[in-house]
Amino acid sequence: MNQELIINSTPSEVVIALLHDKRLVELHREKNNSKFSVGDIYLGKAKKVMTGLNAAFVDVGYEKDAFLHYLDLGTQAQSFIKYVDQAKSGKQNVSNLMYFKNETEIKKDGKINDVIKSGQNLLVQVTKEPISAKGPRITTEISLAGRYLVLIPFSDKISVSSKLRNFEEKNRLKELMQKIKPKNFGVIVRTVAEGKSVSDLEGDLNDLIKRWDDCFQSLKTSQPPKRVLGEVDRTNAILRDFLNASFNAIHVNDAAVFEDLKSYIKTISPDKLSILKHYNGNVPIFDAYGIEKQIKSLFGKTVHMKSGAYLVVEHTEALHVFDVNSGNRSKSDFSQEQNALEVNLESAVEVARQLRLRDMGGIIVIDFIDMHNAENRKLLFEKLRDEMRSDRAKHNILPPSKFGLIQITRQRLRPEVNIEVLETCPSCNGTGKVQPSILFVDQIENTLRFIIKEQNQKNITLNVHPYIEAFIKKGGFLKSKQWKWYFEYKQWVKVQSMASQGFMEHSFFNKDMDEIIL
Repeated sequence: MNQELIINSTPSEVVIALLHDKRLVELHREKNNSKFSVGDIYLGKAKKVMTGLNAAFVDVGYEKDAFLHYLDLGTQAQSFIKYVDQAKSGKQNVSNLMYFKNETEIKKDGKINDVIKSGQNLLVQVTKEPISAKGPRITTEISLAGRYLVLIPFSDKISVSSKLRNFEEKNRLKELMQKIKPKNFGVIVRTVAEGKSVSDLEGDLNDLIKRWDDCFQSLKTSQPPKRVLGEVDRTNAILRDFLNASFNAIHVNDAAVFEDLKSYIKTISPDKLSILKHYNGNVPIFDAYGIEKQIKSLFGKTVHMKSGAYLVVEHTEALHVFDVNSGNRSKSDFSQEQNALEVNLESAVEVARQLRLRDMGGIIVIDFIDMHNAENRKLLFEKLRDEMRSDRAKHNILPPSKFGLIQITRQRLRPEVNIEVLETCPSCNGTGKVQPSILFVDQIENTLRFIIKEQNQKNITLNVHPYIEAFIKKGGFLKSKQWKWYFEYKQWVKVQSMASQGFMEHSFFNKDMDEIIL
């Protein structure tokens, strides 16, 4: 499978699109000032201990206190609490745990007030970002994820990913980690570690131990609430989890992000450095790779498929419903059952894609077209399960019910990606009335005259809808409106088509490609 990563960096956010064979399958938006990402480690303070909920609310700096359930404490919760106290008091001078004496493991069915006290300092990790009116979900069972390994302090357990099937390779990796891992640190070996050399694994392990040391140094001088260690940013995290032999290109439009990624790829996979490319084309990167059009077609309430069938998507906070409709897709030479099967199989592929793309979590119900043949229902269930295998989020799929419904539960770690694809008309601003279209180019020319004559701007770029661009350039050499402007203002105005621009919408940009706001 051909995989590409397209990264659109703007001053306010970084948008990351993952393509499989040119089809958009994941979209991540990371605000540049975003806080509380999954994996971030905080020094927090317990505010309330709720015995009825068997949970505590912890202040980590968010407007709503973070939620910590007893089951999220981890067996070594007492050791973490002792470590924090000793680091803050100066009794623990090094991050190394070789000489640290672990506390007794907590009971699986214990009470929160036996472990956590109000006002206590806690080292916690975000497991679920703030969603809706809820604060972050946290754990005291800290883990640090690397390219090949996951490091777990206060544990000596070594485990290997269950996706790795080769028994001999599993044993090799276990024996190797037993020799190189430091005392009092547990390790989970990830699937991508298969076949990797000692130097690769040891290098990754040393990076993780260095990150733990950074966390310790920050912890010593911090006062709660404070982030003591941030997870690598979303772009690097995706590279860490996805970068493999099938990745053939990474395109990024920002020079600074390009250099960051270059350094990161050098660290985790130097042989892949050649696939990183800096995009500096005139057309916005998402337009150049057809992503903007895919976003507009995939995030609406109705999602159309090639055959003419379509999905209708409805949401509540914790429940999402897909309704499968055959639309105008019908083959007269096929039976109704065969038509239903083909539409359902195509819909299963699109539903799996939509779940990843929108990052839906909670309960998902899919109302497929009714099929009477039990063999066909089994075929549909297996197809959906196969398509969902590439989904990194934990999920569970139930077989079709007698009503033809399939239920999925999917782990929700972040707010759902929701993009409004219906646009307010830029010409009428929602009123339903527009200025005469015959005056639209006059309006552009009046604005252009003001920018050049009054503001003395040079090297101007005009972004318009492709139809308007064609009209402005109509007539070609010496006869078009673009040439008319050149003769009138003694400078060339670059006219650029934008598929995402409204039909009666235009925008001017200066030489630095900053929009000129009037």
